[in-house]
This record gives sequence, C-alpha cells and structure tokens, in this order.
Amino acid sequence: MTPQEDAVQRYFAAWNATTPEELKKAVAAAFTEDGTYTDPLADVKGHDGIVATISGAHEQFPGFEFKLSGTPDAHHNIARFTWELVSRTDGSAPAAGFDVITLAEDGRISSVSGFLDRVPGA
Repeated sequence: MTPQEDAVQRYFAAWNATTPEELKKAVAAAFTEDGTYTDPLADVKGHDGIVATISGAHEQFPGFEFKLSGTPDAHHNIARFTWELVSRTDGSAPAAGFDVITLAEDGRISSVSGFLDRVPGA
C-alpha cells in the first residue's frame, strides 16, 4: 500500500467513526495537529475543527457512511479521490464529491480541499 492509499483509508476511518472517542482517535491518526479541511460548506483547522465538521455531517445525515468510489490518483505527497455519502439502510447516495489531500512528512494529512459534485436539494 502506498502512503497516499494509507492516508485515504485513515481519512475514511475518521469520516466513518461512530463514537466521539473513536472519531477523536481517527482524526488524530489521519490529520496533523494543524491540518486543514476546506470545502464549500466548511473551512476549519486543527483536530477540534475537523472533529466538529465530521460530527456535523453525522448529525445532518444519521445512518450514512462515506465510501470511496473509484481508485485514488496520487503522486508525490498528494492524492485525489471521489466519494459518495451512502445510506446504510437503503443504499441511496444523496451526496458525492471529490477531495484532494496533501500529506505531511509523517504520512498524515496536512490539508484537504473538498469539492461537492452532488448535494441533497440541489
């Protein structure tokens, strides 16, 4: 597994964490302490901001999980990949997008630039 593939797996583990304790541990494993996450709906820095953003998504979409769609494309210290937000009960996917991550020297994510391709009600 490449460092980028490992980082993508840890990223999804954070987004799909099911308890507050699991989420904090997963964010710490996936992101540097000063890591950033930016998409059309959020612009946060640090573990607390990232945890709050992920928690907000879980509150807005209970019973959903983020799934990788396709194969990540990577070079040097960056990777891009597509994802869908999928219902655990009926398989519907009301949201989709793609993210670009930059890795720090330790292999954790230092920044995420997210783009939304499909959103509910759009």
